[in-house]
Amino acid sequence: MKILVVNCGSSSLKYQLIDMADESVIAKGLCERIGIEGSKLTHQPAGKDKYVVEKPMPDHTVAIKMVMEALQDAEHGVIANTDEISAIGHRVLHGGKIYSESIVVDDDVKRVIRECFDLGPLHNPANLMGIEACEAAMPGKPNVAVWDTGFGMAMPEKAYMYAIPHEYYEKYSIRRYGFHGTSHMFVSGEAIKFGGLDPENAKVIVCHLGNGASVSASIGGKCVDTSMGLTPLEGLIMGTRSGDIDPAVVQFICNKEGKDVNEVLNILNKKSGVLGMSGGVSSDFRDIEAAKREGNHLAEVALDAFIYRVAKYIGAYTAAMNGVDAIAFTAGVGENDKASRKAICSYLGYLGVEIDDEANDVRGKNAVISSADSKVKVMLIPTNEELAIARETKRLTE
Repeated sequence: MKILVVNCGSSSLKYQLIDMADESVIAKGLCERIGIEGSKLTHQPAGKDKYVVEKPMPDHTVAIKMVMEALQDAEHGVIANTDEISAIGHRVLHGGKIYSESIVVDDDVKRVIRECFDLGPLHNPANLMGIEACEAAMPGKPNVAVWDTGFGMAMPEKAYMYAIPHEYYEKYSIRRYGFHGTSHMFVSGEAIKFGGLDPENAKVIVCHLGNGASVSASIGGKCVDTSMGLTPLEGLIMGTRSGDIDPAVVQFICNKEGKDVNEVLNILNKKSGVLGMSGGVSSDFRDIEAAKREGNHLAEVALDAFIYRVAKYIGAYTAAMNGVDAIAFTAGVGENDKASRKAICSYLGYLGVEIDDEANDVRGKNAVISSADSKVKVMLIPTNEELAIARETKRLTE
């Protein structure tokens, strides 16, 4: 069974073709600058050189058609025809309050995706375009929506409700949803398996740390809390996002700078985080670390604040679950930066966390990085959202 996994952005399309017999990636690729001058498809068959096609892609329908052509190309392709593709799995950002479980796409699913455009204005329209493009390119093939908010929908009301007038929840579905859900679902599940934990009752905290960053708490693989909220702006300090902030800051900046709310929200989303805190050094944590080593005080404060915020969330979620069995690090920073992992865990002595420096000297593979004496198991678990989507698609269509 071969499954095509599609992740559409507003001007991009990432894909992987996965053979579910052994969960191997047969081919993967990226369409860039869709609808913009200079469109490019980069196709990577397993074990072969990259294949690049520079050709106009006015929309996602053309992009999907080009992906199909690349997959079937005589020299660079990996399948004879689309009959070999059993189903298509899509990362879809938002299903609102209606959908929390992965689902085979039908007209109602597309209606909900469309109705959630205002909750996910950058992603949901592109996600729907990707689905409809696949329907046009491969009529009759099942398409599956895997919701990025799905994992967080398991949160209890005490965790997801905001302390605002209830009418806003009833009228506009304003609540905490959480994002990076597919990653948190995958990593929490893999942590339970890799750590040999109780699949029904294991208390796991996942730290998805990268340019976008979030923390989740789950019991038996079911989310009980997660740091992002109505939008991905809430929670941790990130590359360009502010994370948690006093809402009055928005009004204060509006009044002082003569800006409107939309302008300030744009600043909080795109010009804040470690980029803003460092005085504009970079949104890339590697650059921030380099600047810190060179003596840049603002870069040092930005990195310290990021680590401090992660440690605070781990403490809060340990309290929320009345304990923790495992802490798993994942994503760009979580998987590759041993110094940040150790710095975060240095706050967790009260939990009996002990890091093994030799074990922590690892990147990009499953590993236990805590010592044998550590009371909490600390792990590195690389995320694989595409595989998680493929697994969900297989489960619903085979």
